[in-house]
Amino acid sequence: MKHIVRSTLKHLSTISSGIGKQKKLLILIYHRVLDEPDFMRPGEVDKNVFTWHMELMSRYFNVLSLKDALKKADEDNLPPRAVCITFDDGYADNYLYALPILNKFGLEATFFIADGFLDGGIMWNDCVIEGVRNVQGDKLDLRDFKLGDFDISNDEKKARVAETILKTIKHCEPNQRKEYAEYFFSFIPKSASEIMLTTGQLRKLHESGMEIGGHTKTHPILATLTDAQANVEIKDNKQVLEGILETQINFFAYPNGKPEHDYLPEHVQMVKANNYQAALSTLWGVMDNNSDRLQLPRFTPWDSVPEKFMLRIANSYLSK
Repeated sequence: MKHIVRSTLKHLSTISSGIGKQKKLLILIYHRVLDEPDFMRPGEVDKNVFTWHMELMSRYFNVLSLKDALKKADEDNLPPRAVCITFDDGYADNYLYALPILNKFGLEATFFIADGFLDGGIMWNDCVIEGVRNVQGDKLDLRDFKLGDFDISNDEKKARVAETILKTIKHCEPNQRKEYAEYFFSFIPKSASEIMLTTGQLRKLHESGMEIGGHTKTHPILATLTDAQANVEIKDNKQVLEGILETQINFFAYPNGKPEHDYLPEHVQMVKANNYQAALSTLWGVMDNNSDRLQLPRFTPWDSVPEKFMLRIANSYLSK
């Protein structure tokens, strides 16, 4: 990858100088690391892609644990090109595939866990994706659910239909979304129950030196819940994880994570009241001196080639 250095040298040099006298922190966000590319999950990296992501991180950036990065930021001692690596939700492949790659390059990461899906659970979005994947025939008739009638005669169409359904029901009232998920679950083979971490795998992640954070119990859109329901999701998740790992959980990630859309100011206050030191959104950007510690931005380039991936990261540090 030596040619990448030439294409990013100017950007990285500027970053290293501490432009604007502000040290910045890039927090990368991932969800899954697949064994191989999957037509139904085009937005997820596989082992090969994640490997070159981490090779670039280890070679050209200063990768820190979230705890260390925030401590250094408080001390005004954040190194140039500072990066944190995070994962949301709690997929088994975080342990099976991501962990060995992180260990290969000597990198730490933070894993935000929705504990309600440990030991055989499955999230609503995965019910949709795996359900559409396994439906037999060329048509998917969802008119009884007022979602329409879909052509699923090939892989490309199946992937597009799943994406359409996910967007349509994402912000539905929780019980209604659960009804949709249960319908799609009926098409899924039993093997899909292994998609999420087990409690044992979670403990091993933690024991390996990886940091564990909270992500609610059942990954709801907090903005769709009552205050009482939202507080239970946040509080109980923290207590369960602390019980499993016998340690304090200090960091939280909002499900879906778009401020004013997926979560509201009152949820930020709930996170604070539950003694979290920092919380992460999915608002794109890099952390600087002015960032709200309870709504930190995250960003991962979507580029499929290293050169563009690196350039987009370099440019993100230079943005205001």
